[in-house]
Amino acid sequence: MGFFKDMRAGLTRNVTYLGVVSGLTDISSEMLYPIVPVFLTSVLGAPMQVVGIIEGLAESTASLLKIVGGRLSDRAGKRKPFVVAGYSLSAISKPVLALAATWHFVLFSRLIDRVGKGLRTSARDALIAGSVDKEHWGKAFGFHRAMDTLGAALGPLAALALISFMPAGKPDYRFIFMLAFIPGVIGVFVLLYFVTEPAAPAKAPGAPPAVRTPMTSDFKVFLALYSIFAIGNSSDVFLIMKAKSMGFTLTHVILAYTGYNVVYALLAAPAGWLSDRLGKIKTMAFGFLVFAAVYLGFALAEKPWMIWTLFALYGFYGAFNEGIAKAVVSHLSAGDNRASAMGYFQGATGFLAFFASALAGLLWDRVSPAAPFVAGAACAFISMSTLVMWTGKRKFSF
Repeated sequence: MGFFKDMRAGLTRNVTYLGVVSGLTDISSEMLYPIVPVFLTSVLGAPMQVVGIIEGLAESTASLLKIVGGRLSDRAGKRKPFVVAGYSLSAISKPVLALAATWHFVLFSRLIDRVGKGLRTSARDALIAGSVDKEHWGKAFGFHRAMDTLGAALGPLAALALISFMPAGKPDYRFIFMLAFIPGVIGVFVLLYFVTEPAAPAKAPGAPPAVRTPMTSDFKVFLALYSIFAIGNSSDVFLIMKAKSMGFTLTHVILAYTGYNVVYALLAAPAGWLSDRLGKIKTMAFGFLVFAAVYLGFALAEKPWMIWTLFALYGFYGAFNEGIAKAVVSHLSAGDNRASAMGYFQGATGFLAFFASALAGLLWDRVSPAAPFVAGAACAFISMSTLVMWTGKRKFSF
């Protein structure tokens, strides 16, 4: 009982409901992830080049606006308005997508969705950090990632279930797009009515405007060392391509990817709890080691059962990395610049993910299909080693 009581400590009202909102929004978004490319190519007749352009522009927009949204949130001294606006835009993008008659309208919908993601993400993560004591930051961000990833696992399964009830070979994609609006708009209502803005510190009468705290050198070093890993962390599309090259059907690919998300969701909160006790960089190091091992496994895999196993192990990496990294950023920033720090961190890694995917595609075509995975494993190992050495010198208390 003591363990479960300890696990619940720090999961405040805001943290819990923000997790629910993220889970609902990810169900809404991930319902569409496996079918939008098919809708573009088979219904609207767009070439694969257009699919790539749409995704590249959408993700670049989100990365840029994570930085802008974080700075605006810190400047305003508010979190919730940016979070509400961001989730609302993402919800609205679903029925807009259902109206698409050309690929240009799909691009418009995707940009609305990604503008929403960019606007809300940094402010939301600063809101989480401001809603819980710092000794529980790892657990809080781990819980949030667990709920987010649970939604990511349920979304594609919901899409597959809907397609299974439709006439064979004639799925009504537009109907699915409209249904995806429902969990998204429910998430916005949960956010409006159950999440509150933490009280700002009181100012003395006549006090001059506060000067925001500059980014610390430790934050900049952490971002630089983490970026080594990000350079090798290419899109999960390459994992999917590897599975398809070994004979996986689309259904098998979605189920394998769902398995990854389920493992991730189950382990994220315990991993965050563990990081609060053992140290966040040390716990992240384990995640990097798992990533390196999984990527080497994808490089060497020759049998389908290996792919199923590797996707499951990949969930360990996600659980021991993404939420914990945000907890580290929280420790290396101050209350008045935390949204900006989140924005710089996530914006930079987002842009590097675009570069990593381009590099992985080049290595796949020019060297071998195994080359992107070997390069990714090497980057993860180098980043892990330098982070551990740097942490040992700095002797951080987190």
